[in-house]
Amino acid sequence: MDERRQWVEVGHPLLSVRQQCDLLELNRSSLYYTPRPKIFSTEQLALLRVVDELYTQYPFFGTRQMSDYISLHYHPCKRHEIRWAYEQLSLRSVAPGPHTSKPHPEHKVYPYLLQDIEIVRPCQVFSTDITYIRLQRGFVYLIAIIDWYSRFVLDWQLSINMEADFCIETLSRVLTHTRCDIFNTDQGSQFTSKGFTDVLKAHEIDISMDGKGRWVDNVFVERLWRSVKYECVYLQEWENVIAVKKALSAYFQFYNYERPHQSLAGLTPAMVHDRVAA
Repeated sequence: MDERRQWVEVGHPLLSVRQQCDLLELNRSSLYYTPRPKIFSTEQLALLRVVDELYTQYPFFGTRQMSDYISLHYHPCKRHEIRWAYEQLSLRSVAPGPHTSKPHPEHKVYPYLLQDIEIVRPCQVFSTDITYIRLQRGFVYLIAIIDWYSRFVLDWQLSINMEADFCIETLSRVLTHTRCDIFNTDQGSQFTSKGFTDVLKAHEIDISMDGKGRWVDNVFVERLWRSVKYECVYLQEWENVIAVKKALSAYFQFYNYERPHQSLAGLTPAMVHDRVAA
């Protein structure tokens, strides 16, 4: 929850809610808004599931290619249906193009700082991103923060919506017990938001953001999502957020402490992270 909303909800003995909102430049209607999970029809869910799996396998598909592929191999599918599915799942083709995701127009975008930097130790660079996790009757969103050097998942959280609050909460938890030199994200509005960047600035961490359409700038998180989808999500069906949270908790424990990584010479992320960080 936005810190400004928390101040108003606590209440003030002298100022009215309207006066508090005016002072904090907060829309009063946002105080009474409770996010709700999206409800999809059976046909919409079926399309979202197909797009989910195909995008994980072919992230370079734009909406035209995706609609053509589904029409050829599954059932007739219009491009506007794929545009809707991409919007619901916050997807974009990794191929550069005019429809890549954009930050909020009032948010500052920071330059990419990792172009010529050699990553040589844990806690040098942290990175994050959001992906979608399917349920039997809908989707939830997952954020994870990883250490680039060790691939160690530092923290993660689920949300029923794409607002910035759960991203800020996850970042704040991580930075209570560790920090990095550079924090890298894409240009999504959650990460360009003032609340998110202010947390990084308060810890004197340099902010780095991917270039437009440059999925490779955040490649380690993209690889994490593929592992999560193929090794956990596509092997199970969950009815609710509680069930998926329990499953992901077990998976990230396995990923960090038991699963050997070829890129880490057969070691686990925890082995590399703890050994070098110590």
